[in-house]
Amino acid sequence: MPKIFYTERDIEDLYHSGVTTLVVNDDVVVTDLGRESARKLGVELLKENDQPSSAPIRPYITEKKSPSAAPSLPPTPAPAPTRTAMEDRVLSSVKAKVGDTIDPGLLQTIIQRVLKSVGGS
Repeated sequence: MPKIFYTERDIEDLYHSGVTTLVVNDDVVVTDLGRESARKLGVELLKENDQPSSAPIRPYITEKKSPSAAPSLPPTPAPAPTRTAMEDRVLSSVKAKVGDTIDPGLLQTIIQRVLKSVGGS
């Protein structure tokens, strides 16, 4: 059986997906930075035989694997948002922050210039 390696990023991904315990055995290796990250985040690393015999079996502990730990197909790029969709998103975000205290025409012009300068679709 191939070994599974967990890095710092993998531990963070597991933590953010709700995993709080990881069983480590001969086939599961956690890097030093991964162990440090687990300690900081409170993810408990258990050796396979650390659980007392009266402890319930918890197969769900390691069922969730970090996306970066498991081999996967290359990601398919998401379609780039159109300029108007991006403008609308930025416009609604800015309006949510500042309300109607700014001229809508001026705001639209600023957004268009910014998107053009950063290469927005």
